[in-house]
Amino acid sequence: MAEATTGPVRLRPIALPVEHGGWGFLGAPIVLGLWVAPSVAGIWLGLAALGAFLMRQPLKLALGDRQRGRRYPRTVWAERFVALYGAGALTALLIAWLTTAHPFWLPLLLAVPFAIVQLRYDLLKQSRSLLAEICGANALGALAPAIALCGGWRMTPAFLLWLLLALKATSAIIYVRARIRLARGVPAGRAPVYLTHAVALALVVGLAAIDLVPWLAGAVFGVLLLRAVLGLLPRSLATPTPIVGVQELGMSFLTVAGIAVGFQMGL
Repeated sequence: MAEATTGPVRLRPIALPVEHGGWGFLGAPIVLGLWVAPSVAGIWLGLAALGAFLMRQPLKLALGDRQRGRRYPRTVWAERFVALYGAGALTALLIAWLTTAHPFWLPLLLAVPFAIVQLRYDLLKQSRSLLAEICGANALGALAPAIALCGGWRMTPAFLLWLLLALKATSAIIYVRARIRLARGVPAGRAPVYLTHAVALALVVGLAAIDLVPWLAGAVFGVLLLRAVLGLLPRSLATPTPIVGVQELGMSFLTVAGIAVGFQMGL
């Protein structure tokens, strides 16, 4: 592998994710899982997920440099951060396994294909493609059922948490992508956004009707549909992108709170 020299190495772009929206997709399932089923093992599992999440950026850089047959000073630092984050994630995962009396592996194993797809797109430099973003968000969503299982939840309601988060994440990604494109004057269809949100709402209401999820979750998805309609109005498109990101974090917290309170209080 050829050595390459560059200027001073900036550690922040190596050590931390450049896509800030990923933090919301990481935080939502951790907060939801710990809210409905708090446990020591669940906390350690959340820390393990944080380590794995942080490892993605330096791993993407290190593997990309290796693919090009080049080795930069940043490559060394990327490998160091991969080792640091990986060791932290494995240690936390081991502690979670040692401190729980309940198996939590199944949702994590089922999330692996989603994570592999996202990593593949990372290496192809297509991290912002629709499929990559959806797979990445849904891989992180598996943390909610895993943490709930650590806290003693049964398998079916635990996996329903993942389904609810997957519906929210998928519809939110499609909405934000369309909103940003329209704000930049790039053609984008509103119909797929409305359809995705309407289907998500219908599924949640159907699950609530057969007592599998709380009705409060259905109300939350109704708010998300209203947000999508209002957010794509021409007058809303002038909102700066950072503000849109903050609004989406608020929507994530609203979703988590509505689902958690609904399950806890049977609403």
